[in-house]
Amino acid sequence: MSQTSPRAPRKAIVLAAGLGKRMLPITATMPKPLVKVAGRSLIDFALDKLHDAGVETVVVNVHHFADMLEAHLRTRETPRIVISDERDELLETGGGVKKALPLLGDDPFITFNSDSLWIEGKEPNLLRLVQAWDPDRMDILMLVAPLSTSIGFEGRGDFHQDSDGRLRRRGTDDSAPFAYAGVAVVKPELVHGTPDGAFSANAFYDRAIAKERLYGLCLEGQWLHVGEPQAIAEAEKCLAASKR
Repeated sequence: MSQTSPRAPRKAIVLAAGLGKRMLPITATMPKPLVKVAGRSLIDFALDKLHDAGVETVVVNVHHFADMLEAHLRTRETPRIVISDERDELLETGGGVKKALPLLGDDPFITFNSDSLWIEGKEPNLLRLVQAWDPDRMDILMLVAPLSTSIGFEGRGDFHQDSDGRLRRRGTDDSAPFAYAGVAVVKPELVHGTPDGAFSANAFYDRAIAKERLYGLCLEGQWLHVGEPQAIAEAEKCLAASKR
């Protein structure tokens, strides 16, 4: 823990409730967070990274094959896991965070998409993220991946970044150099006053952008976007190559 800042988040939410439609037919029989890449489930990658970065409590929201996912989570000893039950209604990323807010508390927390996977650079990227977190300047600090080195992502990019690290959306531009890598530090104030029910976490990002307080940290290493079944083999090939 000595490596992390005293202001580093101690709580996180892993967003694991989605239907994983693009991962069909695999997700017809299991939740996407339990899909294995190189013999390891996606959610274990997330939980191990959070534990290594000093996060003590992780909220996991569940909906699709919730019983199966909860059974898997009970096999883990660390970090401490708390379930946010969304069996009755799928709330999307923003609504899921809002429902879990009483479990996350009043301090900044980490949001982690359960399918966010990467190969590390010299230092663990999540540790870099919590060390770079500056609540005096930032409302959100997100991990962003350069499209030039990412695998499996076919979009046109999400963000431009200025010299100070602030992010702005691609907007009407043909492309942008960075994609959201699925992990961010978020202030709970951004969740207050958002609509009830299902909505996207983009609502939080837009609030931060409006105040010029959305910042990005460039991922070092290689982001592996595992969005569809064919991306699994490609990710496994990259992981195997990185260990040679």
